[in-house]
Amino acid sequence: MTLRPARAEDASSLAAIAIEVWVGTYLRDGVSGVFADYVFESLTPDAFRALIADPKEHIIVSERGDGIDGFIRISEDKPAEAAGCSDVEIATLYLQPRHHGQGIGQGLLQRGLQISADLGAGHPWLMVNEENTQARAFYARQGFSEVGHTFFRIQNGAYRNEILAYRPDKK
Repeated sequence: MTLRPARAEDASSLAAIAIEVWVGTYLRDGVSGVFADYVFESLTPDAFRALIADPKEHIIVSERGDGIDGFIRISEDKPAEAAGCSDVEIATLYLQPRHHGQGIGQGLLQRGLQISADLGAGHPWLMVNEENTQARAFYARQGFSEVGHTFFRIQNGAYRNEILAYRPDKK
């Protein structure tokens, strides 16, 4: 496994992984047009190229074998909707499910926490769907604590997300 900054030519691989993980994690009862439209409008190679080019976005990829199997995205100037968090968000940590349990997610997260520390953010934050028990347990083991909640809104739906902040002293 090699961790490295994302490059523009990684955009289509990042989009494919994002679609695989997002659909597999959140669409448990079939795929409605609303969610399909969201995926194909938001998780595109062009969207990832724009993120890679943005100096306030930091994307690290995990690469091995034939390509990328996961990535983490750290976003600057993103205040949380909860007190006690820095303005650095761990916006995305996606890993192909078949690679879970191999230390890749932990390696990506540690690199993301180092980037956050380098940016002066002692308590970066993230959002996780309240029903994603696997991710919530992973983040708790890594030193994240729940500090609030928000909602992911799409058309008329609202889906609760927990806001977690990095608090290794409360682990």
